[in-house]
Amino acid sequence: MPKVSSLIVPYASYLRVYEPLAAFPEPERGHWARYARRPDRPSYQDELRRSLADLLPTPPIPVPVHESGDAFVADVDGVLCVCPWRTRLRGWQALGDLAEELPAPVLEAVLPAVVRHQATQDYERWLSRNPDARPWIRTSTWQVPLNWFVLVSDEEREYDKGTGSTGSGDGPGAAEGPPVLRYRTPMVQARRRVARGLRTLRDALDEGPLIDGLVDVGRWLEEFHPRSLVELDYGGLVHVLPAGELDGDHSAADVAEGIEALRTGDGAGAGEAYGRLVERWRSVRDRRSAN
Repeated sequence: MPKVSSLIVPYASYLRVYEPLAAFPEPERGHWARYARRPDRPSYQDELRRSLADLLPTPPIPVPVHESGDAFVADVDGVLCVCPWRTRLRGWQALGDLAEELPAPVLEAVLPAVVRHQATQDYERWLSRNPDARPWIRTSTWQVPLNWFVLVSDEEREYDKGTGSTGSGDGPGAAEGPPVLRYRTPMVQARRRVARGLRTLRDALDEGPLIDGLVDVGRWLEEFHPRSLVELDYGGLVHVLPAGELDGDHSAADVAEGIEALRTGDGAGAGEAYGRLVERWRSVRDRRSAN
């Protein structure tokens, strides 16, 4: 079996919120202030490798025994912001999606029913003591949900082709590493785009998955400090998509064009934008089937 450090990261994308230190109560605020000064902060790949390591024992550990004390860190116009990993909470929430992601025999082989049942019971007990808990990170496997692109604009797109190495950290020293495709936007902009997008979609379309998903992500954003930073990160998808496809991927621009076309009554224009999105993300789903 290969070492955990050599495993390819899961093909997942991420929607993250970085909150300013002022949003956290003490003593957590002090913890994150000290944490941000560490020179050896782990990267998103380190987080994924740790989760993979938990699946190697027999029986596997679907949810960490203790909550992570790690976070991603960003400087937003001189304000220190952090995005706690909360891997334990996210692990519990991800268990609910596994039945849709994996065929029953595969699911049973990876995580036996008795393990899943115990994890569910643990989550219910924990949630009764922490009813307001919410993650700072949302994850989607083998895709970027279209409603996430409503939050960002093409001007905020950042694409670094990387060097193929696996550096860690989020600061200037992390430039050498795998490719990165992400968008970062202020929380106030993300909320404004959600509101505008919902008005247009509800005027033009019947209720459906796109509207429901946008409502859900909008409610999630309302849970955070207004001076937060929102990040849409292609994450592990950069390892499965060719560089040419990543370079030409402007899905946020296509979503914005489609919504604007709906707002002005241009059905043909909306259809063309949607067609580009469908074709682009169909190729990703085809790779999933091949794997």
